[in-house]
Amino acid sequence: MNLAYFIAKRLVSAKETKSSISAPIIKIAVLAIAIGMVMMIVSVATGIGLQKKIREKVSAFNGHIIISNFEDNQSQVSVTPISIHQDFYPDFKSVSGISHVQAVASKAGIIRTENAFEGIVFKGVGKDYDWQFVREFLIEGRTPAVSGQLGNEVLMSQFMANRLNLKLGSTFNTFFMKEDNDRLPNLRVLKVVGLYNSGIQEFDASYIIGDIRHVQRINKWQPDQVGAFEVFLDDFTTIKTKGEEVYEQTNATLDTQTIAEKFYYIFEWLELFDFNIIVILMVMVAVATINMVVALLVLILERTQMIGILKALGANNWEIRKVFLYNALYLMSRGLFWGNLIGIGVLLIQQYFGVIRLNPENYYVDVAPVYINWFYILALNFGTVFICLLVLLIPSYIITKISPVKAIRFE
Repeated sequence: MNLAYFIAKRLVSAKETKSSISAPIIKIAVLAIAIGMVMMIVSVATGIGLQKKIREKVSAFNGHIIISNFEDNQSQVSVTPISIHQDFYPDFKSVSGISHVQAVASKAGIIRTENAFEGIVFKGVGKDYDWQFVREFLIEGRTPAVSGQLGNEVLMSQFMANRLNLKLGSTFNTFFMKEDNDRLPNLRVLKVVGLYNSGIQEFDASYIIGDIRHVQRINKWQPDQVGAFEVFLDDFTTIKTKGEEVYEQTNATLDTQTIAEKFYYIFEWLELFDFNIIVILMVMVAVATINMVVALLVLILERTQMIGILKALGANNWEIRKVFLYNALYLMSRGLFWGNLIGIGVLLIQQYFGVIRLNPENYYVDVAPVYINWFYILALNFGTVFICLLVLLIPSYIITKISPVKAIRFE
């Protein structure tokens, strides 16, 4: 039988403990553990959730890696065409971890209605375009048909439609400048078949998505010429290394750029979330540990006579220390239970009901996203227990300094 565990179990279940001096201190310690766990679970889930959601939105409109001509690298519009007859298209076999490659072309234009006008970027896509990334933001209608005969269907943001007083099914005139310095603009009558809302105003205020053949005809390109290639990865965390590999495997006349490089201001802002999460974790663990240290010292002080009796009966210092460490572990388990229950409950409520709303102009999302990862939750629990028990070894050392003779007479 484990003597230390047996004594600790009896101490926990003892009735007099509930009315002792240490009772309120123990309750505070358990409460601190519970609140700390709630804060850690929520901060990690919301921080990582926000990072993932924004990364998905940016990659939905640009891919993870963009292959283009050098002169087009910093531009939103395609100027010099690229042939689709490349070794990496349609399948990038020379680099692993790439899920999809699609050809696109962009053209700047102006939408003119009876009462308003807006500058836009027409993003032309073809039959190889993967719509699953954009469909997540579709709030009304459908995606435009870009296979078969050339049509005039486009996907527009709700933000732009509101500014231009357009709705689903509306037609409008769009003027594009020609590349041959012709003063007369090229007119296209387009029709809204779908409305999306990405929450990123930089995209919502600019992009409409339609058939790539419009851009090819306006620019007088051949059917096998496009403006750029968008590359999607299986794992976003490998974007830096895969970006370098893709650059090495492409033609010398082409350049590659990851979205982390193109939209560096967004991704640098996202990196701040990692620092904030670490600070919150450190503060919460420190608060929980301090409260547990105080509770343990009070428990030791309250059981000084018991410690003296155990020593007189031949128990060694480590065995007695384990009694109080078991007791502390029990208190932590109570706090962790309620902390996990409340924390995961809050995340589930937010995930399914979207109670907490955010300003999309500041956070790029209108609902606070959460990412529930059971590995992270287990790591937080085991990490908290390990750090607390490790720190509690220090105050438990005071037991070795207690004299059995003085302890038995202690009141």
